[in-house]
Amino acid sequence: MKTISASVTTSIVSALRPAAYLTCAALLSACASLGGKTTSHGTDTNHAHEAAQAALAADKDLNGAAPPVIENKEKLPNAVLTDELFYKILTAEIAYQRGSWQAAYVTLLTTAQQTRDPRLARRSAEIALSAKQAGEALVAIRLWRELAPDSNEATQYYLGFMVMNNNLSEIKQVFTEKLATADSKQYGVIMLQAQRLLSRARDKNAAFDVLEEILAPYKALPEAHLALAQGAYNKGDGQRAIIEAKTMLAAHPESQLAILTIAQASAQPDAAQALAGFIAKNPGARDIRLAYASILIDLKQFDKAQEQFQLLLRDTPDDVNSMYTLGVLAMGKNQLQQAEEYFLRYLKTLEEKSEDRDATSTYMNLAGIAIDRKDYKSAQEWLAKIESYEGRNPAWFNAQLRRAGLLVKLSNTDEALSLLHELKPTAENDQLQVIQTEAQILRDTRQTDRAEQVFKAGLAAHPNSPDLMYDYAMLLESQDRVLQMETLLRKVIELAPNSQHAYNALGYSFADRNIKLEEALVLIEKANQLAPDDPFILDSLGWVKFRLAKYDEAETALRRAYELRPDADIAVHLGEVLWRAGNKDKAVKLWREARTKDPENSSLKSTLDRLNVHL
Repeated sequence: MKTISASVTTSIVSALRPAAYLTCAALLSACASLGGKTTSHGTDTNHAHEAAQAALAADKDLNGAAPPVIENKEKLPNAVLTDELFYKILTAEIAYQRGSWQAAYVTLLTTAQQTRDPRLARRSAEIALSAKQAGEALVAIRLWRELAPDSNEATQYYLGFMVMNNNLSEIKQVFTEKLATADSKQYGVIMLQAQRLLSRARDKNAAFDVLEEILAPYKALPEAHLALAQGAYNKGDGQRAIIEAKTMLAAHPESQLAILTIAQASAQPDAAQALAGFIAKNPGARDIRLAYASILIDLKQFDKAQEQFQLLLRDTPDDVNSMYTLGVLAMGKNQLQQAEEYFLRYLKTLEEKSEDRDATSTYMNLAGIAIDRKDYKSAQEWLAKIESYEGRNPAWFNAQLRRAGLLVKLSNTDEALSLLHELKPTAENDQLQVIQTEAQILRDTRQTDRAEQVFKAGLAAHPNSPDLMYDYAMLLESQDRVLQMETLLRKVIELAPNSQHAYNALGYSFADRNIKLEEALVLIEKANQLAPDDPFILDSLGWVKFRLAKYDEAETALRRAYELRPDADIAVHLGEVLWRAGNKDKAVKLWREARTKDPENSSLKSTLDRLNVHL
């Protein structure tokens, strides 16, 4: 159970001074914050709440200048905080904290009616909303608006419920009256408030029609066209949105909301062109530059995106979002030193600013950079920084698997296995990953008997796991236990008929041993259909074609495979096809490249020995 904070008690005590007037704002605010952490609106009340908040947020920059503030006026009664009144407020809040929302609501609503204090009406509305009671919330909001007719917030909450009930005529009446009585400097904000509120309506077309009716007398104002542009975009009419936004932009070329609306409603290439033109004239428009940079990433124009984020970071050196994005972009371009610098700067800035952000992805990226440099110790240290957050961080589990693999590279096999045994996952998929990782570690450290025992125990617990069967089959293949391998892979194909890896592995095993070549071709072609342009499957396809003496087709497939992935094993196969065709110089060049990539490659060594080639 919660307790009332010291700040609330202080507010009450200070208000008990003789002849003190009722100043409950601090009390209500503090109490509201206590309940706010556990507030969970129902579907309808949440819809009304969000509609109100969207409308209240409409006082954003319309055309490059700070908008006028619409005051939230509440005329308060001169009510003395008597012992009786204090007791009612306190007991209502205690009742609410103990879970009795009805008693709290009724007490505060009745007291609001008696004292005519809108803050008590507001608090009763908050309690009803937190209890997911739409009807009671609306009663309290009506009273709140009655007691504070000039309160912008009360009106917006009231209108939020009108949206929920699809009472668009009431919304039209309220905003028509607001515009008629408002100062002309407030028109733009009120128009956007109307649009954003109506955007929450379920019938988008009817809501837009109401917006047009509200704004009809103000069509000469560019701000009206901006609101119409947003409304048209909300109902899916991109062409109308662009036309209306251009009208606003013609009158106010610096309007960021207008150009963003045009970008939203346009195809991405057109949006990028429009935003680039705006930035050229308004280089200080940071939000527009950010939107432009984001679209460039979507368009895969990474060099241009990198330039824009560099400008953003230059203007705001502590912008951690730009730092992180630049790090990712640099990684994508294999600029690992630059990426590392951005990520380290990102972490340092977070620490300096005391920002509470999850740095998991940054640690993962830094670990990846360290692995690329074969600095496994640093990679392990980065991954060790990732927190599980009491099991709520899914990346943590994968990080532990990677840590285990790195520990093996650091010759700490026993520590790696201990780390895996400590995980104890409950989800079946996670359990399978632990088994696979443990078996792989044992296989890599030439403990094949132990690896086989791990697979057997794993299949006993998960008898129909295609992944475990596949991995076990690969272990058997490495031991030349072909019949057992074939049996397992055929079972995998039966359980997972779309497993391209199983078709490919079985077909390649036949082709490499120069047996069952016609079936091998069928299996590998099936794998290629399931995963076109997979370089390893294309390698298998080229190799079986070579075995079948289809040399031109073999060379075509292997060249494509090597183009997609210049892997040592693929180079060995392509080299042999070229050697057979008489292109021995090219073959030797490929084999030398393969030796540079993987000096201990067993396939290369056996091929060179068989062909009596010395590099």
